[in-house]
Amino acid sequence: MESRLTDPTLKLRIVFGPTGMMGPGKAALLEGIARTGSIAAAGRAMGMSYKRAWMLTETMNAMFHAPVVSSTRGGPGGGGAVLTDTGQEVLAQYRALERATKVAGAEQIAALQALLAVQ
Repeated sequence: MESRLTDPTLKLRIVFGPTGMMGPGKAALLEGIARTGSIAAAGRAMGMSYKRAWMLTETMNAMFHAPVVSSTRGGPGGGGAVLTDTGQEVLAQYRALERATKVAGAEQIAALQALLAVQ
């Protein structure tokens, strides 16, 4: 059986020290919230529990100078969630940094891939 590698994937995590971190999971959660309009639905789509999705959202809301997600409670009209301007900016900056890092590190990524046992 022959193994084939796919293109390498760069997973970037930014550690801000004791104030928190931003990584691919939180970015994906923000994208899911923007897409679905729901913290719970975004979490479900990622295979994440309702509690975990809310906890990560609250962590991000506390991490930045302004909340990244604004939510309303459910009820007869239903609840919902949207990215705030800060949330949109956080997500855009994170994705831009991912792209820049991949471009800047392309030579090193290719060199590492060439050293792998299976190519």
